[in-house]
Amino acid sequence: MIDDEEVIQDILQTILEKEGYGVDVLPDGEAGIDRFRQRSYDAVICDLMLPGMDGLKVLEEMKRLDADCPVLMITAYATVETALQAMRNGAYDYVTKPFKNDELLMILDKCIAQRRVIEENRTLKRALAEKFPFANIVGVHPSMRKIFDLIEQVAPSRSTVLVQGESGTGKELVARAIHHHSPRAPFPFVTVNSGSLPADLLESNLFGHVRGAFTGAVASKKGLFEVADRGSIFLDEISNISPETQAKLLRVIQEREFMRLGGIETIKVDVRIIAATNLDLKTLVETGRFREDLYFRLNVIKLEVPPLRDRREDIPLLVQHFIDKYCKENGKPQLRISDSAINMLLEYDWPGNVRELENVIERAVVLSRSEILDESLFPDSLHPSERAGVLAPGEDLPFYDKVLSFERSLVLDALAKAGGVQKKAAQSLGIKPTTLNEMIKRFGIEAKRE
Repeated sequence: MIDDEEVIQDILQTILEKEGYGVDVLPDGEAGIDRFRQRSYDAVICDLMLPGMDGLKVLEEMKRLDADCPVLMITAYATVETALQAMRNGAYDYVTKPFKNDELLMILDKCIAQRRVIEENRTLKRALAEKFPFANIVGVHPSMRKIFDLIEQVAPSRSTVLVQGESGTGKELVARAIHHHSPRAPFPFVTVNSGSLPADLLESNLFGHVRGAFTGAVASKKGLFEVADRGSIFLDEISNISPETQAKLLRVIQEREFMRLGGIETIKVDVRIIAATNLDLKTLVETGRFREDLYFRLNVIKLEVPPLRDRREDIPLLVQHFIDKYCKENGKPQLRISDSAINMLLEYDWPGNVRELENVIERAVVLSRSEILDESLFPDSLHPSERAGVLAPGEDLPFYDKVLSFERSLVLDALAKAGGVQKKAAQSLGIKPTTLNEMIKRFGIEAKRE
């Protein structure tokens, strides 16, 4: 407490100590600031009119030293101007002399409760950060530790980032982590699925359009680059965009400006681009399917997200993470998984990666009728007896040929169960329809889209 009137000091000290508070009493602002530097306080009560350094200056300095510490101002000279100035400077609240004891204690209780909530949240976040450096990205494998280190290094910069990895590995989570650990975190993070839209619609979404730019454009519309100004834009499946859109995207990266479709006005933006692909862009450049200059602009910093089969020791951690998540979402008591079920998950190769594992655990949690998740709750494709039929016994193929054969078998099985409808098959596999379509083309499978 900081107040220069001895009567007020005595009254406040008596009231507060009676309520169980420990109280330090200082007679002026300079002494108060010196003591504040020496120890931490749950709250500060400070008079507005003090000799030497006034209460507003004391408030400003205390907020600089500890922004979370609530400061309650008291004054006999309250005016609208001084009250507003105190609140603008960060005061929790203010009371006027002569004050009512109950009113002051009620306000003090509230501000101390707020302080404790802030401290508890900070402690919880610190504990979670020590367990998993980035929310929702779970892993202790060395390859994941490398990803965490790179995110921390990359996040503060303005550089374009290319996130590469198989479908379902969590590329968007990595992109979000980069954004949320950067100075751009208070501003928008905008996701664009580059591979799911026709070229003209994608350009309209990215850059916006003016009224009358095309049939149906009855009003001007902002593009996602404008929406993401000062923030980050995540371009998923960047390998699928058309050559024309590639050229316009290159200009945005180089010049940080663009024009809406049908417009003549140049719009400048400050947007960080994070792109993702499940294909090797360098190979696409060599085959003429992707612009080399755009590739080099995107590939300033590259993060490779490993497939789940290459970091199997993370599977138990991920399983527990998803059990906790879906028990909470579905209002179920905490469940646990049997050892035999964990062993089955560890033996599976997870072609759909973390996304497939998440779908499997969500399904098991929803279908469970006991406190233990066992292998009976898993899809048939995970059971060893089902997987054994992918290749004929004794069939001697190189490792990668076996992997491709297994993936092809999964796609054929999913398509058969979905009646050939790609969208349904993609949902059952836990992958995007565009990813399934790429696999169908790669394996030479004939299938319908709808």
